[in-house]
Amino acid sequence: MANTSNAIDTQSMSSLPGMFFSQAARLGARPFLWAKIDNIYRPRTWNTVREQVIAAAHGLKAAGVKPGDRVMLVAENRPEWFIADMAIMTTGAIAVPAYTTNTTINHLHILNDSGSKVAITSNPQLAKRIIAAASEANQKIIIYVMDDSEKTMPSDIPTLAWSELIAAGAGQKNPPEEFKVLKRDDLCALIYTSGTGGRPRGVMLTHGNILCNCMGATGVIETLGIGNEVFLSFLPLSHAYEHCGGQFFPLSLGAEIYYAERVETLTTNLTEACPTVMTAVTRLYESIRQRILSGLKNQSKIRQKLFFLALELGRKNYETPESMTALDKIQNKVCDLLVRRKVSKRFGGRLKAMVSGGAPLNYDVGIFFIALGVPILQGYGQTEAGPIISANLPKNIKLESVGPPLNGVEVDIAKDGEILVRGELVMKGYWNDPDATLRTINKEGWLHTGDIGQIDADGYIEITDRKKDIIVNSGGDNVSPQHIQGILCLEESIGQAMAYGDKKPYITALIVPDPEFAASWGQVHGAPEDLESLSINDEFRAVIAKSVDHANTQLSPIEKVRKFVIASQQFTIENEQMTPTMKVRRHIVSDQYGSLLDALY
Repeated sequence: MANTSNAIDTQSMSSLPGMFFSQAARLGARPFLWAKIDNIYRPRTWNTVREQVIAAAHGLKAAGVKPGDRVMLVAENRPEWFIADMAIMTTGAIAVPAYTTNTTINHLHILNDSGSKVAITSNPQLAKRIIAAASEANQKIIIYVMDDSEKTMPSDIPTLAWSELIAAGAGQKNPPEEFKVLKRDDLCALIYTSGTGGRPRGVMLTHGNILCNCMGATGVIETLGIGNEVFLSFLPLSHAYEHCGGQFFPLSLGAEIYYAERVETLTTNLTEACPTVMTAVTRLYESIRQRILSGLKNQSKIRQKLFFLALELGRKNYETPESMTALDKIQNKVCDLLVRRKVSKRFGGRLKAMVSGGAPLNYDVGIFFIALGVPILQGYGQTEAGPIISANLPKNIKLESVGPPLNGVEVDIAKDGEILVRGELVMKGYWNDPDATLRTINKEGWLHTGDIGQIDADGYIEITDRKKDIIVNSGGDNVSPQHIQGILCLEESIGQAMAYGDKKPYITALIVPDPEFAASWGQVHGAPEDLESLSINDEFRAVIAKSVDHANTQLSPIEKVRKFVIASQQFTIENEQMTPTMKVRRHIVSDQYGSLLDALY
């Protein structure tokens, strides 16, 4: 690849720390990691981060961490996350990222299963849950807390300040010797699955798995021209998608990384960071679309008309560009100036591409952004593949697909329609679970993804459903619950949904009303605003029924939702009905609402 940017040749790298230290040597005094200090984004240079990684690595070594040891990492996105992750790997140890939303029970499972002897966390609130888990763990654990102000915490578990870890390795000029012998096939991370079907399993990822992903991802965006790239990191870094796409991929490009404060400040952080590339899950795009449409109601009739004209012409230009008339083209240029330019500014003004992953992107959501001039690239992957398998190409976006395989990735379709993946990106296996590994990776090295799909004439992958989530009704028809749920959730009044009907004569659904819509409706109609009360309110139910009827107009006869139940609460991580990666835990939701849904038949 012509290296006109800060991008590095990932194929020549033997490890992730090797890539980092190579980039730091080249980019030295340039800004790298940005975070808010006193409400202002301030940078840490490559040199500064290098010094802190080396100090933390020597500090871990002094604490007894050896090659192959596991170190749990629980923190929100911040520069110290990167420094800790890189320091762990630099010692030859294995990073074990865990979600900040995990319960004590979740932490205990990961501590015991991984055998982690050290845990690094960011603040006292998170530390308390880890301390509670560590007190029941099978092994002794040392905990380091990044926020020094609360370093003294009453506990029988050794709890030290991050600054003490850094101080223990301060003054060292070079990384530990263990770093020099790292190979692409060595383990670098254990990333636990979100547990949609049961207890999370540790996915064994190597340096090569992630380096292979970085190489492939570079091939996707290099057609846009790789320059001084800027990323905004806000998805949890404990998620394999952000771990690679929001951390190591930017590192491979020599990009700057801004850390968003939280989801609530994302709109502000976008205009502050002005990213060129952004990764997000589909739920965020659905939410942004809904907010834009809701905000439009307060605009003048002329602005509303212009906005919907931009949507109409943008959609037409994408779907049937040959049908654009001369007048259409003139009006479309006007929409560029009066509508799309303003939308672009909401995303920082210099966005080259937004990458969507984590779950299928609804076509109407995708076309909404494309029509408004926001380039959205739907991709596909899973933790077991590093995690990125494919992505749409900027010059040839097919919204109904997840794009062609990345460079270095082989994809095949099994006889039963399952998507198979092979290449350096495929995990080594599941930690402490050789049987599950053998079920997932066959003797020829093919990873069984559990997804059903097909490959079109251009080599683009189209996914129809999860193999294990397909609903087979009593008539023998295969129905995609994800497709039904995606259509339902486009309705303003519906926030979440779960389609139901395996071995049943027709489809039913559990509907979770949009909380903002529900609260607004309750205020206007003088009704209680909580979901539990509204779920049994006949007038409110009639409103939801109209939304379901409208969604049904976009579904085939066998997909139509004949009856529904309104949920009394949202699917959340706290009630364990939602995974940290925002996927519905169908088995848990079915346990709670199954009898109500069965009563509909």
